[in-house]
Amino acid sequence: MSLNPDAVEERAHRARAGLWRLAGPWWLMLVTGIAWLIISVMVLRFRLSSITTVGVLIGVLFLLAMFNEFLLASVRPGWRWAHVLLGILFAVGAIWAFANPIDAFWALASVLGLLLIFRGTLDIISSTMVRDVNSTWWLGLVAGILEILLGFWASQQMFPARAALLLLWIGFFALFRGISEIVIAFELRSRQHV
Repeated sequence: MSLNPDAVEERAHRARAGLWRLAGPWWLMLVTGIAWLIISVMVLRFRLSSITTVGVLIGVLFLLAMFNEFLLASVRPGWRWAHVLLGILFAVGAIWAFANPIDAFWALASVLGLLLIFRGTLDIISSTMVRDVNSTWWLGLVAGILEILLGFWASQQMFPARAALLLLWIGFFALFRGISEIVIAFELRSRQHV
């Protein structure tokens, strides 16, 4: 059974159009990747500007969470009140983080151990749940165990050690996120222009 060349070309055109609609312009991923790299350089300098940058990032995160909660409130009538209340709390948190980014950083540093313990627990649970379909499930298990151990270690340390750990964590996250988004941007560009 041979396929009509026009039909194959039409399928390829629809696939490219679908990819374009799904992923958007490739350069947007490139710009966000470069922005993440700039953030990583600012954070990994270990200066007062690093602390301020992380505090502002917390504000941006709260702002995005606020928009998300208000969007959920508009589509879920049953729990609308809870989403609106949480959106208002996120708005207050965003205002506080933008007004006092250094205080926001130290607040995050004080709960870093608890956050690492929660993240490690979630990684352990998710990795064991997918062990039947993912042959590398044990990597998530090892990462979860290491995150829990790091969380308990960070909980016992003084603020300077927590601050350094938080700056390293956020700095390397931003670095790896920037690199991956730049790679994805060029991969997307090559797929969209085939």
